[in-house]
Amino acid sequence: MSNVEVIGTNIMQEIFKIMGQLRDPKSGCPWDLKQNFKSIVPHTIEEAYEVADCIERQAYDDLPGELGDLLFQVVFYAQLGKEEGYFEFKDIVEKLSRKLKERHPHVFGDVTAGDLAEQNNRWEDHKARERELASDGRHKSELDGVPIGLPALTRATKLQKRASRVGFDWPDTTGVQEKVSEEFSEVVAAIAEGSRSQIEQEMGDLLFACVNWMRHFDLDPETALRKANRKFEQRFHFIEASLESLGSSVRGASLARMDELWEAAKSVE
Repeated sequence: MSNVEVIGTNIMQEIFKIMGQLRDPKSGCPWDLKQNFKSIVPHTIEEAYEVADCIERQAYDDLPGELGDLLFQVVFYAQLGKEEGYFEFKDIVEKLSRKLKERHPHVFGDVTAGDLAEQNNRWEDHKARERELASDGRHKSELDGVPIGLPALTRATKLQKRASRVGFDWPDTTGVQEKVSEEFSEVVAAIAEGSRSQIEQEMGDLLFACVNWMRHFDLDPETALRKANRKFEQRFHFIEASLESLGSSVRGASLARMDELWEAAKSVE
């Protein structure tokens, strides 16, 4: 075993020791003892988003801490699995190792590596075979295995990619752009009719079409929206800071004044 492997093993043993103490029935932490598989799912999702936020902000000094928090989620699941007799951490690692090797035959096998597009196709083909083997004879759909709990924009992208693999897709961006325009017109019509449920439905269709449009440009809608959110925050903070320097605040400013400062924030960018 190499020095790196020894160090890694010792570090993980320390984490498992800490996790065991947290879940000790007599001396453990009441909060940790109360948790189960379902209860920590929201925390896992939150930690993943905090990792994404660090990367988005390029806060790489903070990234090890956030990655550690995310790793702790895996350790927590492993501890729960061990307590219930379902699995242990080594089972997680073994399955991951096997999956990575099977999905990368161009690295660990004798398959010749192609370009990125060819490798992506092989990856998706392999995952499709995995889904087929896991179906246990049930009706199979090309859309099987797309988690319901994903953020809606991400799930829309994945559903569209699955459909695209069997040819259900626009051949170019022109058709998608026309679809977006069509869906926008339907939103306007729904607003004119005044039906709240119809407006919601048509706006959902518009969002779905916009996701499709971005996918055709190989853009990730979640990333784009995060950037738009951050840009909005920065500009609004500029408005707040500018008003504060003048002895005022957003609560006392007119919309016209805030619009002026919004344009000023854009010019600063």
